[in-house]
Amino acid sequence: MSFKPGQIIALESEEQLCELVKKATSEGKKVRVAGAGHSSSPLVHTKDYLLSLKHFRGVEDPNLKTKRATVPAGMTVKEAGKDLYRYGLAMHNTGDVDVQTLAGAIGTGTHGTGKELPNLSAMLYGLRMINGKGEIVEINRENDPETMQALQVSMGSCGIFLKMRLQLEPAYQLYRKEYCVSFKDCMQNFEELKKNRNFDFYWYPRTDLCKIRIMNTDKERMPHIPYGSPELEREGPSHEILPRSRDLKFDEMEYVLPQEKAMECFYEVRKQVKEKWRRTVAWRLLIRSIKKDDALISPMSGRESVTISLHHNAGLRFWDYFKAIEPLFLKYGGRPHWGKKHTLKAGTLKELYPHWDRFQKIRKKFDPESTFLTPYMNELFNFEK
Repeated sequence: MSFKPGQIIALESEEQLCELVKKATSEGKKVRVAGAGHSSSPLVHTKDYLLSLKHFRGVEDPNLKTKRATVPAGMTVKEAGKDLYRYGLAMHNTGDVDVQTLAGAIGTGTHGTGKELPNLSAMLYGLRMINGKGEIVEINRENDPETMQALQVSMGSCGIFLKMRLQLEPAYQLYRKEYCVSFKDCMQNFEELKKNRNFDFYWYPRTDLCKIRIMNTDKERMPHIPYGSPELEREGPSHEILPRSRDLKFDEMEYVLPQEKAMECFYEVRKQVKEKWRRTVAWRLLIRSIKKDDALISPMSGRESVTISLHHNAGLRFWDYFKAIEPLFLKYGGRPHWGKKHTLKAGTLKELYPHWDRFQKIRKKFDPESTFLTPYMNELFNFEK
């Protein structure tokens, strides 16, 4: 996806950012912050002001006692992981890659895998941000927990994150193994495999094989997989082992299913893919588990979750395939990942989130003139002044 903003700006101070937001609000224009361009949805598309926070970097105030540190909003997940490690701290998880800005990953509810591990936004203890009036606001979970539940996953719709105070873990090592297995063996051992700290699998439609990926902090806990063919084995600091580097480009749709309905949904999706899309779908589906959280519009809010991702090679037609599968996700109560492709608008989205109106009320308080809402985002929120 490409677009042409009215102006791309990389300011160097909080004061300059505040003045720009005031100017945009007075002009009736929109402000969005560019992340790393990893998102598959047009969250940052604007014809007005597009901001880069590339000058806002460098971990601040690490505290090993509280296991907290402050990460400026211009840092990527990879940069933050490396910097935190220097201070003996680590994030509990990352996504499948680490190229995203950490602020963007938090704001969209980006996640890794692990049934006891929530998405990345769960780390957010406190915030320093600019609201729609161009004012700097500081909030944390102790002084305003309800507001933090709204800001935690808000896609930049409430303000510009400047600095994020994160609740972290002591730095830790991870052991990783990957195996190629049959679909039958993967399914027969699925519940046991989920007991590992991190576990997910790819299903490949054309071969009907699976790649399972397992990680643990204790080498002794790494399982022996007699039914699998080993493909990879690594160990090292968590920020180096959790994500994988890849150059492949793809389009993606991902839905977050209630844990108890997810595999039934997956079997139905698999059946349709095999019957109708196997010849044209050249790639794979990814299945991951995520712990529930309490963010108001997090896709995992209030329920233990499993995600199903459809991947399609970049440059190939994907919408016919994605739109054919999407109703199956909705049939089983799925919620779309905010940073991936989907077709839902405000009316349908509101029905998926029990705290939707609470979020909208808090959003309006921070951005009464909708300075941070582009036309696409207004389709998601249907926000009226």
